[in-house]
Formats: sequence, structure tokens, C-alpha cells
Amino acid sequence: MNILDHIKLLRPSHWVKNLFIFLPVFFGHQLTNASSLLNSFIAFVAFSLAASAVYCFNDIIDVEADHRHPVKCQRPIASGRVSITSAYVMMVMLIALSAVSSLLFGNEHQYMVMLVIAAYVVMEFLYCTFLKRYAIIDICILSMGFVFRILLGGAATGIIISHWLIMMTFLLTLFLGIAKRRDDVLRMNATGVAPRHNTKRYNLTFTNTALCITASVMLVCYIMYTISPEVTENFDTQYLYLTTVFVMIGLLRYMQLAVVDEQTGDPTKVLLHDRFMQCVVACWFLCFLLIIYVL
Repeated sequence: MNILDHIKLLRPSHWVKNLFIFLPVFFGHQLTNASSLLNSFIAFVAFSLAASAVYCFNDIIDVEADHRHPVKCQRPIASGRVSITSAYVMMVMLIALSAVSSLLFGNEHQYMVMLVIAAYVVMEFLYCTFLKRYAIIDICILSMGFVFRILLGGAATGIIISHWLIMMTFLLTLFLGIAKRRDDVLRMNATGVAPRHNTKRYNLTFTNTALCITASVMLVCYIMYTISPEVTENFDTQYLYLTTVFVMIGLLRYMQLAVVDEQTGDPTKVLLHDRFMQCVVACWFLCFLLIIYVL
């Protein structure tokens, strides 16, 4: 048994997406609360295990399609390095470990945490089984997956989630999902083979327009968030709007990568490898941190 291939099946690099779980602590002004940070970390571990179980299930379902894909054919199951039986065993073990991790919370939070994770797993299983075949619905479900991460962070810490945070999370991840589908369209146009069942329901005109619309709505939503009375009162500052410049630059950079460089097939890789994007995210974080925790 190749341990590295089994680890690769879990896609640990994708756990960076689960950092969204910490956003309620960050936006809830609780970064200095050790209890909230610990609960968020436990939720992060539990969710990461469940997400890896979903990746196992997805690769099992997609094994035939992955055989025909120029990149995905190298995945552990599609390449034959990990058997389907082993993948099923890993999936069950990961779900069990996720449930056990959820029990580490006190009675006040553990049931809500388990409920959110269970709802996420059911939604993703439905997505892997048949919902991914439907254009637009597929990217909306992917975006809802990140909303679940936000809700989990709130459930684990008892922090009330702002409707602004939910809206911005959905819009941002919808934007990233559209960029990813645009990459699929480019691959289909180049090879004549659709990477996904529903790729033919997308084209460059649609994805380019959708990117512009989603980016514009998200930017407006973020500006409204930074100047809304409830937010300025909660953080006791009028200067959050200054962070808008980094959001704008980040959106433009990602659109540049999508439209000019055509490198948005995997948003996780973009975040992990694009130095420009890393600098923008770091500057936004530090600026936001300075405004709400120092000034």
C-alpha cells in the first residue's frame, strides 16, 4: 500500500479552504479569545476530515471520467494506485473520525457542529452523484459549501453570523467557481472534449459576463458592509472602507489570471502559488486587523 497516494487522495492542500471556518472569529472581534480559537481549530479538523471523505467519494464516482481527463487521470484512484475498496474504507473512517472530533465540543455546541457537517456531507454527496451535471446549480452548490464553513465557525464558537459575511462568502466563492468553469471551457475549446458533463452549457461569453457581474456585486456588497451602521458601531471605527482597495485589486488580479493568463483552473493553487495574490490577501488582512484591533 502506497501511503503517499492515500494521503494524496485526501487532498490536504485543499484544507486551506477550511480557513473560512475562522472568519466568524476574525469578523466577530474574537481573535484574542482563546476558547473561540480552540473551538474553531477543532471545527477545522472535524470539517477537514469530512471534506476529505467527500473527495474520496467524488473520485470514486468520477473514476471513469477522470480516466479520460489529461490531468485528473493522475489522481490515485483513476491511475489505479488506490483501489475503490480502499477509498470506500478511507471515506467511512474519515466520516467516523470527523464525528468523534465533533464530540470534543461541550454539549452547548457539539450537536450544531455535527448537524452542519452532516448537512454539508449530504449536500456534497448529492452534488457528486448527480447535481454536478447541471450548469449554474453546480457552482452555486460549491459556493454553499463555503457558506457551510462560515456557519460551522459560528456554531462552534456561538458567534452570531452577520448576513453580510454570508453574502460576501457566497459571492466570492461563486466568482471563483465561475473562473474555474471558464478554465474548463478553454480546455474544451482546445481539445474538443468537455472536462465535465455540463461544460457545454458554459462558454467564454457567458463566463466572462458572469465574472464581471459577480465581481461588481461583490465589491458593492463589501463597500456596503464596511460603511453599514451596524458594522461601524460593532467595530467602533469608520475606517473599514479603506480595506476596499485590496478587495478591488484582488478581484482584478484574479480576473487577470483568468482572462489574460488563463490560469484559474484550481483556485487553491492560485492562492498557494501566486505571490501577487498572496501579498494582496496579506495586506487586506493586516489592514483589517490594524483597523479593528489597534486603531
